[in-house]
This record gives sequence, C-alpha cells and structure tokens, in this order.
Amino acid sequence: MKNGLVDLNNHLFAQLERLGDENLSGEVLQDELRRSHAIGNLGKVVVDNAKLALDAEKFKSEFGARPVPEMPEMLVNKKQAD
Repeated sequence: MKNGLVDLNNHLFAQLERLGDENLSGEVLQDELRRSHAIGNLGKVVVDNAKLALDAEKFKSEFGARPVPEMPEMLVNKKQAD
C-alpha cells in the first residue's frame, strides 16, 4: 500500500469513478456507497493529520530558535530528529 497524499487523491478519484458507473444498482450500489463513506471519512482523517504535521513544521520554523518544551512524540519527525 502506498502512503502519500497523492495516493489518497488517486483513491478518492477512483472511488468517484466507481460511483459514476451507471450500471451499478441495488446491493452493489449500496456497497459502493458504504465504501465511499468509509474512504471519505478516512481521507478526512489523513488530511487533518497532514495539516497538523504541516502546522507543527510551520511552528518549528517560526519559533524554532527559541527554547521550546519537548514536542510530544507523535509530533516529532523522526527522520529529522536523528
């Protein structure tokens, strides 16, 4: 599985294309609607998480020269911390 925002965008558009299939009906359409709802909800969480990471980087950039308390572990970019 890929793990990037571009990949999320591709999944969202692929699901949109599946929903646009005019041959879908009945239970198959209901399954796709449920899948779309789940993908949309998870997509929002991924985007919110990316925004949080971006906001943290902006904060570090703006206030990085000042002494700041230790960042919570989930907000630390381990690639940069090493």
